[in-house]
Amino acid sequence: MKFGIVVFPGSNCDHDAMYATSINAGCKAEYIWHKETQLPKDIDTIILPGGFAYGDYLRCGAIARFSPVMREVVNFAGKGGYVMGICNGFQVLAEAGLLPGALLQNTSTHFICRDVYLNVSSNATAFTSEIPDGKVLRIPIAHGEGNYFADEDTIRQLEDDGRIPFRYCDADGDVTEAANPNGSINNIAGITNKRGNVLGMMPHPERYSDIRLGANDGLNIFESLKKCLN
Repeated sequence: MKFGIVVFPGSNCDHDAMYATSINAGCKAEYIWHKETQLPKDIDTIILPGGFAYGDYLRCGAIARFSPVMREVVNFAGKGGYVMGICNGFQVLAEAGLLPGALLQNTSTHFICRDVYLNVSSNATAFTSEIPDGKVLRIPIAHGEGNYFADEDTIRQLEDDGRIPFRYCDADGDVTEAANPNGSINNIAGITNKRGNVLGMMPHPERYSDIRLGANDGLNIFESLKKCLN
């Protein structure tokens, strides 16, 4: 399979995503500049990486949403192509309407950069298929606006449809208020669209995909996509 990694002005995790997918996961990957108006025909999954697209002026992801490439990303997702937004990429997906809700300022009002634990609710998705039942992932976060918010009806629908694959938890996998780093409703760390082919998550799996960094739990997500799409 092949990943396409979109690069916006201000992206700073694009190289991490390239290394995680091409070296750690052993897949093909290429960068896609934000001004492109056509996607390579052999792309299976698009990644919107973390960073500060356009300096996060106005609000996170608000300007990146209007980059020419985003029209193609929306079309790609509409045809069933897989799209993964990580941190700032999640914010861009929300701004583009590919995922519901919004990412608000952390309740602490501080930028948070540290490891967190993720409870994986299901391995029945393309993004989690290779994650064993009961496995707790340790993955870092680095954001100032990762507080997921949506209206009550949207949250209820996400819950009822099983579209919350990742929640902040403690080391034992217990989803608790104390384990929530940013105030996200229901400890939400990631969500999918109704079709299940678009994922947005605030933690950075690409940063923990190489054991030489001390952990490689994030590799489970890329390996899941690889298994489903090969």
